[in-house]
Amino acid sequence: MAQPLIQVALDSLDYQQTVALARQAAPYVDIIEIGTPCLKVNGMDLVEEIRANHPDKLIFVDLKTMDAGYYEAEPFYKAGADICTVLGTADLGTIKGVVDVANAYGKQAQVDLINVKDKAKRAAEAAKIGAHIIGIHTGIDQQLAGQTPFADLAAMVALGLNVKISVAGGIKQSTVQQVVKAGPSIVVVGGAITGSPAAEVAAREIRDLVASA
Repeated sequence: MAQPLIQVALDSLDYQQTVALARQAAPYVDIIEIGTPCLKVNGMDLVEEIRANHPDKLIFVDLKTMDAGYYEAEPFYKAGADICTVLGTADLGTIKGVVDVANAYGKQAQVDLINVKDKAKRAAEAAKIGAHIIGIHTGIDQQLAGQTPFADLAAMVALGLNVKISVAGGIKQSTVQQVVKAGPSIVVVGGAITGSPAAEVAAREIRDLVASA
């Protein structure tokens, strides 16, 4: 089984803090995510700066697009995003729009299954129209209610779709090896790195745990 990519999710609303956290985590991660709250507050300038600072990393922009897929995602691909997200609850035409613009720029589109009821059905539909990544995502509010992404991840991997599978939702040092063994392509870690007093140390711990899983 190939070792999954590690993605750090940056959700701070503070511009400079986000830049600093990206710099601290970068040596140990493969993908740098500009999370939705962070993106809404700081906008395109932050995308461009993270891109310029980390030319060797994949840049993930969590748009969570719900409508006007091509139109909304295109400026972010132009600004340096490698992956943009579209919600699985969106119309298939919207999802296809993000897939189409990703293909036009040689980039990737991720379909986020947060709050999708029939995840298997929507994942299969998204894969059929060319989605590059399917995201299993337990949101922060769901995490606070005690939910985890583990069962959904196992079920999605078992479908055998010809797409990458990303998993996010409260993953930390004590659970990351369990997640890796389930077979995702991308493991997303947020607060376990960004909420640590030493983000660089936490990111290195995650990297070591993934490598040894």
